[in-house]
Amino acid sequence: MRSQSSVQCSEYRPCLHPLTPTGKKAAGSGSRTAQKAMGSAFASTLMDKLKKVLSGQDGNNDDLNVLEAANRASTLSWATRVKGFVACFAFGVVFSVLGVCLLWLPKIGVILFAVFYTFGNIASLASTMFLLGPWKQLKRMCEKTRAFATILMLLFLGLTLCAAFWWKNFWLALLFCVLQFVSFAWYGLSYIPFARDAVLKLFTICIK
Repeated sequence: MRSQSSVQCSEYRPCLHPLTPTGKKAAGSGSRTAQKAMGSAFASTLMDKLKKVLSGQDGNNDDLNVLEAANRASTLSWATRVKGFVACFAFGVVFSVLGVCLLWLPKIGVILFAVFYTFGNIASLASTMFLLGPWKQLKRMCEKTRAFATILMLLFLGLTLCAAFWWKNFWLALLFCVLQFVSFAWYGLSYIPFARDAVLKLFTICIK
């Protein structure tokens, strides 16, 4: 006597047993679909998390989200701005690494290092403008907590190029590159809560 499920199966379509080739194919297709759905959900969650981190959102909605304001002001989509950020930042890293490699060339090595390292820092700094927009980025750079670091950073960028192209002073260009690195590091620490205080405390302990 046939069961009700087997009768229904024979009436409408052939049964797909898991061990048959057709059943295996259907199971594999369902597994790939589930994996794609999980990957898409993970990517969406990751992008949302990145937006919250970049905008400084920590679970409260007291202030206007900076990233939302940038979205309104920009005609670029979020995915396009992330691609622009990654590309610009990658160029900055490549320029900086290339400058370090060219440092060891005789005679012109220091000049090439200064030029490539400076343009690498400029590209890295400009990369964040894709995420926040130029106006928002400039406003954050000029905030009270990082205005002095921004001034020093831009000053040493200009002095490095002057020492390389106009003054033709190798060691002065190298000195400005070092000061440029310090000012960029101090500027970057301003975005991390209590990071500057921790660095100052560590420096005070080291010199005692």
